[in-house]
Amino acid sequence: MKFTHSLSSLIFLLPLLAQVHATPLSFKGGVAGNNGGAGGAAAAAAATATSSAAATAASSAASAASSATANNSNPQDSLTLDPKVVATGFENNGQDVPAAGQVASLTSANNFINFCLTVPNLPITNGQQIKTGSCNPAPMGIIAATTNMPSSKFVVPTNGQNFAVNQSFTVQMAVSNLDTGFFVNADENFFAAPQQTGSTGNIQGHSHIVIEAVNSFTDTSPTNPNVFAFFKGLNDPAANGQLTADVTSGLDAGTYRIASINTAANHQPALVSIAQHGALDDMVYFTVGGDGAAGNPFSGSGGAAGSTSASGGAASSAASGQATAASSAASSAAAAATSAASTGKGAQGQNAGKGGNQGAQGQANKGGNNAQGGNAGQQQPGRPKGGSPFKVRRDTKNRL
Repeated sequence: MKFTHSLSSLIFLLPLLAQVHATPLSFKGGVAGNNGGAGGAAAAAAATATSSAAATAASSAASAASSATANNSNPQDSLTLDPKVVATGFENNGQDVPAAGQVASLTSANNFINFCLTVPNLPITNGQQIKTGSCNPAPMGIIAATTNMPSSKFVVPTNGQNFAVNQSFTVQMAVSNLDTGFFVNADENFFAAPQQTGSTGNIQGHSHIVIEAVNSFTDTSPTNPNVFAFFKGLNDPAANGQLTADVTSGLDAGTYRIASINTAANHQPALVSIAQHGALDDMVYFTVGGDGAAGNPFSGSGGAAGSTSASGGAASSAASGQATAASSAASSAAAAATSAASTGKGAQGQNAGKGGNQGAQGQANKGGNNAQGGNAGQQQPGRPKGGSPFKVRRDTKNRL
């Protein structure tokens, strides 16, 4: 009878034991547990408690997941594209308005968030300067308005200016519409964040200068961007609207061009809101060790100073030539007006005088800017073939 009762208890407990994965019971002479029925009751209670705890844990996990989703209020931490920032225009390839030579744009319904998967042979830029090329997933960011497009202009050197060989000099460059003094770690954050603007709408960034050797003022060979004579990042805020850089060791004898490179904080080129705009950077040409005149299209009555010592004479000569032309123009205009009045065509005479004055001024201006006009179309001089004969001067304390 006792055996039958114990067997019944065992049969009753087996399903519960299978459900909760309880520890197997030890058997003594075929009788389960200690004290038969008491062991069965304890096992049942344990099974119920375990089942309840599992249910509570599952409920808590679900609640936590739901809470995490609900509390993820910062979309910048989310790996999901927010529908509010989907650019539907990216789905249009632009060919609905065809034009000769126009190619179809790439399209995307998800803002190109996985674009770099299309070029598996390239590494992710990941803030690095990878010389063999990479794919950058960072968005372009805030695009500057037309009222906030940056611009720069060299104050020193001027076009055609001459310096002595290995003579130190200070580059001065005026800047506008650029919140200077913003630069990040170029080794770890290169192109790693979108362009940002300040409270006035100006791009937060910095500038650079690069000096390259060229064959001559009139050479039209493209230069090699990998080769330059001097490079420096202008990371400090502008003082009185100007950025400066010291070329402390000067340069070897030769002809050079100097250019600005205005960028956002993460070193990417400045981005503006329209395609047709003036240059955001400046470039001028100068010599080292030259006489300031030979082969210099900027010297003479119409150009900038040929050398640092002759700047006053060149400016005076140019002013004198323009003054003479203006005087001749005034005389011609007066004569034309008198002639027209004598024939009874006063109105036409006035127009003739106006036209004569404009023509004379145009000739004067043409003379004054002849060097610049003559240099038009020759803005991409190259460097000597077969490598650079000049020593490269770098700012070793500045990575950019």
